[in-house]
Amino acid sequence: MGPDEETLWDIALPASPGRLPGVTMAGFADRGRTPAGLRLIPPPAVTLALVFGPGTVVLSDAAGRGSVVAGLGFGTTRILQAADFSCVQVRLPPVVAGAVLGIRPAELGGAFVALDDLWGRDAARLGERLSEASSWEERFAVTDAVLARRAEAGPAADPEVAWAWGRMVRTRGRVRVERLADEVGWSRKRLWSRFQAQIGLPPKRAARLVRFDHAVHRLVAGQEAAFVAADAGYADQSHLHREVRAFTGITPAAVAGEPFLTIDDVAWPSR
Repeated sequence: MGPDEETLWDIALPASPGRLPGVTMAGFADRGRTPAGLRLIPPPAVTLALVFGPGTVVLSDAAGRGSVVAGLGFGTTRILQAADFSCVQVRLPPVVAGAVLGIRPAELGGAFVALDDLWGRDAARLGERLSEASSWEERFAVTDAVLARRAEAGPAADPEVAWAWGRMVRTRGRVRVERLADEVGWSRKRLWSRFQAQIGLPPKRAARLVRFDHAVHRLVAGQEAAFVAADAGYADQSHLHREVRAFTGITPAAVAGEPFLTIDDVAWPSR
């Protein structure tokens, strides 16, 4: 964000897209103003936070202070402590995340997991390379190369599951599971089983997360809750209220001012 006195983080963006489709990243540097208790809002992606340098970030739902992976649809997590940190944050589509991480997103259980537990010494080596890099562009290049290399050896999602996820994203969560099953030629039971095993959420909840993400960013943009509820396909404004509370623990009015949502169009302009 800009250089004004209220800015929490300096944000850097890659000059060009990376090698993996749908994967986006941004660089964050703390300006000494990150408040304790800051709420993290779940995006429709698996989040990889590569923390490097001398600073620390401590989360309410994760052990340790280093790099972490957040499963799809994580709970109401907060930053307990943050000081002088730098971070490359990566958003991985769940159909790509399994290949990059080496485990299916379902194994994350919608929780935060220390990257050391997944990658071992490779996680520390990546942190060292990011610390030694002389620019954000170099850090993005290093990260992109590591992600692309790991993706070559990891487990790919079934084409039918990948197609169903893409359809969910394109319709902003407004598609019925029965229709998805028909379109891929699977039974509803088979789609439910394969989708949850490979994506990390059952299809209905995944669609809810995608729809929530679309709706909540419209709230951040200043649109009225009643209009957002009707246009996003919720039964009424109370339905929207319940969904926002389910994913964030707060009301639609409160979520519209959350920093991690208000900077999304800056840090993730392709969303």
